[in-house]
Amino acid sequence: MAISLKVLAPNKNVYQGEAEEVILPSTTGQLGILPGHISLVTAIDIGVLRLRMNSQWKSIALMGGFAEIESDEVIVLVNNAEIGSEINVQNAEQDLKEAKLAISKFSENEKNPEKIKALKEISKAEARIQAAKN
Repeated sequence: MAISLKVLAPNKNVYQGEAEEVILPSTTGQLGILPGHISLVTAIDIGVLRLRMNSQWKSIALMGGFAEIESDEVIVLVNNAEIGSEINVQNAEQDLKEAKLAISKFSENEKNPEKIKALKEISKAEARIQAAKN
């Protein structure tokens, strides 16, 4: 028995296929989904979705959104996403360096929109690197 998985971003259908298991980066922690999972809707954090099919794991970097689980169907609606195998690790690592440089300009307790943006860029770059390496 398999789960039907769709990962959709505003400008593209990122992934559509079956999976034996899905692990989502929800805002409350990792959420494991197997066939027959209870129905729910959850917020998705910036992180890595992992799916298993035929004992092979595949990773997708997610940039926040929502997921709906119903019966054996998972629909993930995200701001943006990238298949791990399609991510250029060097570009992601460069993005991480630039975001860390941007964050270093602010004090630890400073609350500034640019600092918040840089923190989010760090999370995105780390998710992309993790997805690319898994």
